[in-house]
Amino acid sequence: MRDLALFNLAIDSKLRACDLVKLKVRDVSHGGRIASRTIVMQQKTHTPVQFEITEQTRGTLANWIDAAGLRYDGYLFPSRIKHSLHLSTRQYARIVKQWVTGIGLDSAEYGTHSLRRTKASLIYKKTKNLRAVQLLLGHTKLDYLPRRTMSRLCLPG
Repeated sequence: MRDLALFNLAIDSKLRACDLVKLKVRDVSHGGRIASRTIVMQQKTHTPVQFEITEQTRGTLANWIDAAGLRYDGYLFPSRIKHSLHLSTRQYARIVKQWVTGIGLDSAEYGTHSLRRTKASLIYKKTKNLRAVQLLLGHTKLDYLPRRTMSRLCLPG
Protein backbone atom coordinates (compact mmCIF):
# COMPACT_ATOMS: atom_id res chain seq x y z
CA MET A 1 0.00 0.00 0.00
CA ARG A 2 2.88 2.37 0.85
CA ASP A 3 4.57 1.70 -2.47
CA LEU A 4 1.46 2.54 -4.49
CA ALA A 5 1.00 5.80 -2.57
CA LEU A 6 4.70 6.60 -3.02
CA PHE A 7 4.60 5.84 -6.75
CA ASN A 8 1.43 7.84 -7.41
CA LEU A 9 2.62 10.83 -5.41
CA ALA A 10 6.04 10.76 -7.10
CA ILE A 11 4.33 11.03 -10.50
CA ASP A 12 1.82 13.69 -9.42
CA SER A 13 4.21 15.87 -7.46
CA LYS A 14 7.22 15.86 -9.77
CA LEU A 15 9.31 16.36 -6.62
CA ARG A 16 12.96 15.49 -6.25
CA ALA A 17 13.56 12.41 -4.09
CA CYS A 18 14.87 14.52 -1.19
CA ASP A 19 11.62 16.51 -1.11
CA LEU A 20 9.28 13.55 -1.67
CA VAL A 21 10.58 11.45 1.22
CA LYS A 22 10.36 14.40 3.64
CA LEU A 23 6.68 15.11 3.03
CA LYS A 24 4.53 15.09 6.12
CA VAL A 25 0.90 14.03 6.34
CA ARG A 26 -0.05 17.68 6.93
CA ASP A 27 1.54 18.62 3.58
CA VAL A 28 -1.11 16.65 1.71
CA SER A 29 -3.99 16.50 4.17
CA HIS A 30 -6.30 19.16 5.56
CA GLY A 31 -9.06 18.45 8.04
CA GLY A 32 -8.67 14.70 7.59
CA ARG A 33 -9.07 14.90 3.80
CA ILE A 34 -6.38 14.65 1.17
CA ALA A 35 -6.00 17.98 -0.61
CA SER A 36 -6.46 18.18 -4.37
CA ARG A 37 -3.53 20.58 -4.56
CA THR A 38 -0.65 21.52 -2.29
CA ILE A 39 2.46 23.67 -2.12
CA VAL A 40 5.83 22.40 -0.90
CA MET A 41 9.09 24.28 -0.32
CA GLN A 42 11.87 22.70 -2.36
CA GLN A 43 15.07 21.88 -0.51
CA LYS A 44 17.40 22.52 -3.47
CA THR A 45 16.01 25.83 -4.70
CA HIS A 46 14.29 27.08 -1.52
CA THR A 47 11.31 28.03 -3.63
CA PRO A 48 7.73 26.82 -3.30
CA VAL A 49 6.29 24.47 -5.90
CA GLN A 50 2.60 23.72 -6.28
CA PHE A 51 1.21 20.47 -7.61
CA GLU A 52 -2.12 18.79 -8.10
CA ILE A 53 -2.90 15.52 -6.36
CA THR A 54 -5.10 13.47 -8.67
CA GLU A 55 -8.17 11.65 -7.43
CA GLN A 56 -6.46 8.27 -7.79
CA THR A 57 -3.47 9.45 -5.74
CA ARG A 58 -5.74 10.99 -3.10
CA GLY A 59 -7.40 7.59 -2.70
CA THR A 60 -4.13 5.69 -2.36
CA LEU A 61 -2.78 8.29 0.08
CA ALA A 62 -5.94 8.13 2.23
CA ASN A 63 -5.74 4.33 2.30
CA TRP A 64 -2.02 4.42 3.17
CA ILE A 65 -2.43 7.00 5.95
CA ASP A 66 -5.31 5.06 7.45
CA ALA A 67 -3.67 1.62 7.18
CA ALA A 68 -0.35 2.85 8.59
CA GLY A 69 -2.03 4.88 11.34
CA LEU A 70 -0.02 7.96 10.44
CA ARG A 71 -0.34 11.10 12.52
CA TYR A 72 -1.06 14.54 11.06
CA ASP A 73 2.36 15.87 12.08
CA GLY A 74 4.24 12.69 11.10
CA TYR A 75 6.11 11.82 7.95
CA LEU A 76 4.04 10.50 5.08
CA PHE A 77 6.62 7.81 4.35
CA PRO A 78 8.21 6.99 7.73
CA SER A 79 11.35 4.93 8.00
CA ARG A 80 11.21 1.43 9.39
CA ILE A 81 14.49 2.16 11.18
CA LYS A 82 14.01 3.72 14.61
CA HIS A 83 16.82 6.30 14.36
CA SER A 84 15.52 7.60 11.05
CA LEU A 85 12.38 9.71 10.84
CA HIS A 86 11.47 9.26 7.18
CA LEU A 87 12.26 6.98 4.29
CA SER A 88 15.76 7.76 3.04
CA THR A 89 16.44 8.79 -0.55
CA ARG A 90 18.65 5.73 -0.82
CA GLN A 91 15.80 3.42 0.24
CA TYR A 92 13.45 5.23 -2.14
CA ALA A 93 15.96 4.59 -4.95
CA ARG A 94 16.02 0.89 -4.02
CA ILE A 95 12.22 0.75 -4.14
CA VAL A 96 12.17 2.40 -7.58
CA LYS A 97 14.82 -0.05 -8.79
CA GLN A 98 12.61 -2.94 -7.64
CA TRP A 99 9.63 -1.45 -9.50
CA VAL A 100 11.64 -0.98 -12.69
CA THR A 101 13.18 -4.46 -12.71
CA GLY A 102 9.83 -5.94 -11.67
CA ILE A 103 8.25 -4.78 -14.91
CA GLY A 104 11.21 -5.93 -16.98
CA LEU A 105 12.93 -2.61 -17.66
CA ASP A 106 16.64 -1.82 -17.33
CA SER A 107 17.23 -0.22 -13.94
CA ALA A 108 20.25 1.60 -15.38
CA GLU A 109 17.86 3.55 -17.61
CA TYR A 110 15.29 4.54 -14.97
CA GLY A 111 15.46 5.89 -11.44
CA THR A 112 13.88 8.33 -9.03
CA HIS A 113 14.50 11.23 -11.38
CA SER A 114 12.64 9.39 -14.15
CA LEU A 115 9.52 9.51 -11.97
CA ARG A 116 10.06 13.25 -11.46
CA ARG A 117 10.16 13.81 -15.22
CA THR A 118 7.35 11.44 -16.21
CA LYS A 119 4.36 13.79 -15.93
CA ALA A 120 6.37 16.75 -17.25
CA SER A 121 7.39 14.65 -20.24
CA LEU A 122 3.78 13.71 -21.01
CA ILE A 123 2.67 17.33 -20.71
CA TYR A 124 5.49 18.50 -22.98
CA LYS A 125 4.69 15.84 -25.59
CA LYS A 126 1.06 16.96 -25.59
CA THR A 127 1.47 20.76 -25.43
CA LYS A 128 5.06 21.50 -26.54
CA ASN A 129 4.89 24.20 -23.84
CA LEU A 130 8.42 24.41 -22.47
CA ARG A 131 7.56 27.19 -20.03
CA ALA A 132 4.86 25.03 -18.41
CA VAL A 133 7.36 22.18 -17.98
CA GLN A 134 9.87 24.55 -16.40
CA LEU A 135 7.26 25.73 -13.91
CA LEU A 136 6.05 22.18 -13.18
CA LEU A 137 9.57 21.05 -12.36
CA GLY A 138 10.23 24.15 -10.27
CA HIS A 139 13.24 25.31 -12.24
CA THR A 140 14.32 28.73 -11.05
CA LYS A 141 16.52 29.50 -14.05
CA LEU A 142 14.29 29.47 -17.09
CA ASP A 143 17.16 28.95 -19.52
CA TYR A 144 18.37 25.96 -17.49
CA LEU A 145 15.88 23.37 -18.76
CA PRO A 146 16.51 23.54 -22.51
CA ARG A 147 20.27 23.03 -22.29
CA ARG A 148 20.44 20.46 -19.55
CA THR A 149 17.18 18.61 -19.30
CA MET A 150 15.42 18.61 -22.65
CA SER A 151 17.61 15.77 -23.89
CA ARG A 152 16.58 13.78 -20.78
CA LEU A 153 12.99 14.95 -20.51
CA CYS A 154 11.56 12.30 -22.77
CA LEU A 155 11.98 8.96 -21.09
CA PRO A 156 13.71 6.07 -22.83
CA GLY A 157 11.46 3.68 -24.71
